[in-house]
Amino acid sequence: MSFLRPWLIAVAMCGVSIVCSTPVVLWPRPAIAQAAETIVVEGNRRVEAETVRSYFKAGPGGRLDQPAIDDGLKALIETGLFQDVKINRAGGRVVVSVVENAVIGRIAFEGNKKIKDEQLSAEIQSKPRGTFSRALVQSDTLRIAEIYRRSGRYDVRVTPEIIEQPSNRVDLVFTIVEGAKTGVKSVEFVGNSAYSAARLRDVIKTHESNLLSFLGNNDIYDPDRVEADRDLIRRFYLKNGYADVQVVAALTEYDPEKKGFNVTFKIEEGQQYRVGSVDLRSSIAGFDASSLRAYSRVSAGSLYNVESVEKSVEEMQVEASRRGYAFAVVRPSGDRNFEAHTVSVVFNVDEGPRTYIERINLRGNTRTRDYVIRREFDLAEGDAYNRALVDRAERRLKNLDYFKSVKITTEPGSSSDRVILIVDMEEKSTGDFSISGGYSTTDGALAEVSISERNLLGKGLYAKASVSYGQYSRGISLSFVEPYLLDYRVALGFDTYWRQQLSNSYTSYGVTTLGFSPRLGFALREDLSLQLRYSLYQQSITLASAYNNCNNNAANTSLAFNPTPAYIKNVLGGVDPTNTTDSGVYGYGCYSDGESSLPVRKELANGATWTSALGYTLNYNTLDNTKNPTDGLLVDFRQDFAGVGGDVTYLKTAVDTKFYTPLVSEIVSVMHLQGGILTKMGSDLRMLDHFQMGPNLVRGFASNGIGPRDITYYNYGASGDALGGTKYWGASMELQMPFWFLPKEVGLKGAVYADAGSLWGYQGPTSWTATGEVNTKACPTCGLQYDDGNVVRSSVGVGLIWASPFGPLRFDYAVPITKGKYDVVQEFRFGGGTSF
Repeated sequence: MSFLRPWLIAVAMCGVSIVCSTPVVLWPRPAIAQAAETIVVEGNRRVEAETVRSYFKAGPGGRLDQPAIDDGLKALIETGLFQDVKINRAGGRVVVSVVENAVIGRIAFEGNKKIKDEQLSAEIQSKPRGTFSRALVQSDTLRIAEIYRRSGRYDVRVTPEIIEQPSNRVDLVFTIVEGAKTGVKSVEFVGNSAYSAARLRDVIKTHESNLLSFLGNNDIYDPDRVEADRDLIRRFYLKNGYADVQVVAALTEYDPEKKGFNVTFKIEEGQQYRVGSVDLRSSIAGFDASSLRAYSRVSAGSLYNVESVEKSVEEMQVEASRRGYAFAVVRPSGDRNFEAHTVSVVFNVDEGPRTYIERINLRGNTRTRDYVIRREFDLAEGDAYNRALVDRAERRLKNLDYFKSVKITTEPGSSSDRVILIVDMEEKSTGDFSISGGYSTTDGALAEVSISERNLLGKGLYAKASVSYGQYSRGISLSFVEPYLLDYRVALGFDTYWRQQLSNSYTSYGVTTLGFSPRLGFALREDLSLQLRYSLYQQSITLASAYNNCNNNAANTSLAFNPTPAYIKNVLGGVDPTNTTDSGVYGYGCYSDGESSLPVRKELANGATWTSALGYTLNYNTLDNTKNPTDGLLVDFRQDFAGVGGDVTYLKTAVDTKFYTPLVSEIVSVMHLQGGILTKMGSDLRMLDHFQMGPNLVRGFASNGIGPRDITYYNYGASGDALGGTKYWGASMELQMPFWFLPKEVGLKGAVYADAGSLWGYQGPTSWTATGEVNTKACPTCGLQYDDGNVVRSSVGVGLIWASPFGPLRFDYAVPITKGKYDVVQEFRFGGGTSF
């Protein structure tokens, strides 16, 4: 009955009431062989056989042809899972024999001291519990060697070692011989005649190795840095009128004897050009190109400067966009006159392509919030595409100092008139912890600990807290800045501080200040900024008892009781210091033991004083380098009005101007002009409100060593306190030059200078009759006597400037030529500090 089973099964499949419309197979047909059934996998332990079979694709009829087998073999090898793969045909079967790669149990590094294990582990592709691959290990070996070469160690040797373990597992050990640091032994220039090699070395980032190179890494050979230096040299020449300059090559050669690289830049300078004429033309109907002339930073007769041309193009294009010409494009062109060495500059205003921004995509900002980046753009999605505004946004993002690199590129949008802006960024650490130390002849030793964050919480906020403690000064300060107040490009800042200046050899008193100051900052232009501020602070005098022990009370008409040597017999007459009826004149000798001046003691008796002031600062800055300027102008104009509440009223105005210009043979001239005036607005001025000047006005004088001074008891050998003045002016001319016999990287420069200036106009208290400070019966001349001559102080001197790895240091030796009778001289002065 078994032969009936197929019938019964067929009937059951068709159903009782359903008529089968397809032929019923009475006998089972032999199965057609499939590729999966013809593939036999051997040698696999971890990888499933079905996974191996999946790499082979059968053709028509389920047969594996040779191309399919070759493709499967190649695909299996590319997985990296197998050390060896072999394929054989045997008896109608395809036999795939595999030898699996081992599993990495542990990865270790030996011999590495300069680079940590964590850094190397993050760079290699082999990972613990991953598949071992010899090709991958070889690639990792080269990668480790490249990391060391980037850090300046070209003698590095990396040897991988494979230690076999049970169960087809291996340990991978990279043995590293780091070798000595391979630095740049020399940087030379060929073809330069307009600028010396020393001047060009200032322009580039690559430096020669020297004794202090261990504190930095700019002497390490880096091919990317050398390539970037080529562009820096080119930009330097273009900024100084050399429109035809070419940096033909940057040749590097390893010197095995010196164990370092020699870098040579080959330059073709060409001629230096000046601007012959400046013209503006427009091809846009109704647009007057001449109306943009005010935005040109190029003028006829000036040195041709590519950076000025670029800034002019940007500002003109932005202004045209503001006037409604969103697609206007400003293109500069120049016609060279080779005989006259001039360039005629033409700014052409044309209608650009009508392209819109579809999206702005941000990539790489893992910490910084999107809105912090987008607010640096003056355009948004849907706006007309403006390359000048895009370049400005890129420059602003770089200036934030949140990112290692920023690059804005474009991609085609969904249609031909749409573009997508791609902002690629690489973030960097924005927090700083520093310990600063310094010493100066005025403030003595000083140490400061500070912590700051430039991108707090990724929101672009700035916060800083610092504590300083020194020999003569101490303080605590907290600062906070919101750079975009209410989404406007206005910076709001707050400063809270406590400072204590102790008495020293220049002042008999100390001053304690507790204050709070909010401020608003506006960038009017790239070179012009405005700051508005409000200051509220409390000041109080601190005075040692030895400086305030004069028994000078009006009620005391007898000279019999004097707890200190409180009187000095006047040499004009009198012999009995206890006889008040003696015909001689006796005066209290408060200054004989170092008494403070009358304004100081009055300030002490009045107690703490509050000052409430509104002020502003207008700053103009065109310096080429803020740390080591060689060209440009810096002007700082300040005004503060005190009297918005508080205990004092005055108007204080000050201006400070520095002008840098390069001369021949790397000599830079610095002209420094300054001046100020303090205007009395009602109530009496305090001594603390006056300007105090010394070497900050004319070098060669002590701190607070210039200007009005208490001379009440000068004839008895007492040196009174500096009182300060309400007016001052100063002028200085300085020449700075490098020491040509020293490597440029040492950072030493010499200076010669001549200073002149004056401080005068004391308007503080001169008597203190309300509390009986002056015993006029016994001492008719004990009121404040002071010198206030408007004498021109002048000096000449030499200085040593060191941009050291420990921070900027300066040594000055100046000799006064003219001075006031009571001025205090200090010929040598030293100051400096650092953060580490």
